[in-house]
Amino acid sequence: MSDTQEEIAKAAILEKVMKGRQLTDLMLRSYGGTGTILDHAGNIKSISGQFKRSDLCNEHRLNPRDLRKIDSRIPNLVPTILIRKGAVLINILHIRALVKADTVVLFDSYGSNDSRLHSVFLYHLEHNLKARGSGAPYEFRAIESILLSVLSALEAEMVFIRNLVGGLLAELEDDINHDKFKRLLHYSRRLVAFKNRAKLVQEALEEVLEQDDDLDAMYLTDKKNGVLRDMHEHEELEVLLEFFSKQVEEIANEAENIEANVQSTQEIVELILDSNRNALLALDLKVSIGTMGIGTGALIAGLFGMNLKSHMEEMPYAFMAMSTLSSAVALFVAWAGLRRLAQIRKVGLSNPKRGQDLEVRPRIPLPLRRRSSNGWS
Repeated sequence: MSDTQEEIAKAAILEKVMKGRQLTDLMLRSYGGTGTILDHAGNIKSISGQFKRSDLCNEHRLNPRDLRKIDSRIPNLVPTILIRKGAVLINILHIRALVKADTVVLFDSYGSNDSRLHSVFLYHLEHNLKARGSGAPYEFRAIESILLSVLSALEAEMVFIRNLVGGLLAELEDDINHDKFKRLLHYSRRLVAFKNRAKLVQEALEEVLEQDDDLDAMYLTDKKNGVLRDMHEHEELEVLLEFFSKQVEEIANEAENIEANVQSTQEIVELILDSNRNALLALDLKVSIGTMGIGTGALIAGLFGMNLKSHMEEMPYAFMAMSTLSSAVALFVAWAGLRRLAQIRKVGLSNPKRGQDLEVRPRIPLPLRRRSSNGWS
C-alpha cells in the first residue's frame, strides 16, 4: 500500500469516527421495535425507538456530552455513574439508563443480545418500582434493580467461567495435550477480561461512595419536593451502594483466585513438559554414549581386520582375548560416559564440594610501623 492510499484510508477512518461522535439521535432499548420508559407508578410506556439529542437535553436538563455515556451506538467499556442536577445516568455492563425522581428511561446497550437477561431485569424493575411499601425513594428502588441485574450478570458469568476452568483443570490432571493447553490459554484470557470488568464496576461504585456531594445529589425525590438535607445524611444510599460494592468485590476476588489457580497450573504444566523434554534429551545422550562405547570396542576389532601380520594369528586364545578386551573397553567407555552424565544431571541447591576445592590462602600480616625521629611512620 502506497503512502497516498494510507493517507486516504486514515482520512476515511477519521471521518467515520467523527461522524460517530456527532450523532443527533439516541436509540432506546427495543422490545419488539419500541422503546421503554417507566413512569412514577412503575408502569411501562412504549414509545418510538429514537430520540433527538436536543429533545432529551431539554426535557431532562442534561448536557450533550452527558449523553455520550448512554449513547447506544458508541461502545463504552468503562462503567460510569454520572450524577447530574435532576437525574442519574448509569452505564454499567448491559444497562444504560436515565433515572429521575419519577421516571426511568432504558436505552439500548451496544452489542447486547441477551433478551432473557433484559426481560428479567425489566420485570424486576417494574415490580420494584411498584412496591412502595419499602419506604425507599423511587430513584433508590430503580438503582437497586439496576445494580441487582448487574450483579446477577456478573455472578452468572462467574459461574460459567468457573465451570469451564474447573473442568479443564480436572482434565489436565489426567492428560496434557496441545488442544487442552490452547483452551487453557483461551479461558485464561477470558477470565482476565472478566476480572477487569468486575474491578471497573467496583471502581465505579467506590468512586460514587467517596464523593459526599454525589451521594447527596442522588436524593432526587427530596430535591424535587424541596426537602432540605444535610450533606452527610446519606446513610441509606451509602449502605445500598456498599452492599453491591462488596458483592462485586467478592466476585473479583474469586476471579483472582481462579486466575491464580490457572497460572499455577500453567507453571506446573510447563515444568512437566520441561521434565519430559529433559528426559528425552537424556535418553538421546545415553544412546549416543552407548554408541560411542560400541564404536571404541569396534575400533580395536578393526585394527585386526586390516590383513596385516601381527604374529597373533597362530595363537589359540588370541580371538577370545581380543574379544574380551574389545568388550571390556566398550563397557568401560560407556560406563564412564553414563557416570559423567549422571553427575552433570544431579541438581542441588548447594554444592558442598565446591568449597573444598578452594585453596585457603594464608593471611599476610601487615608490616609493622617503624619508629623514626619524627615519630611513628
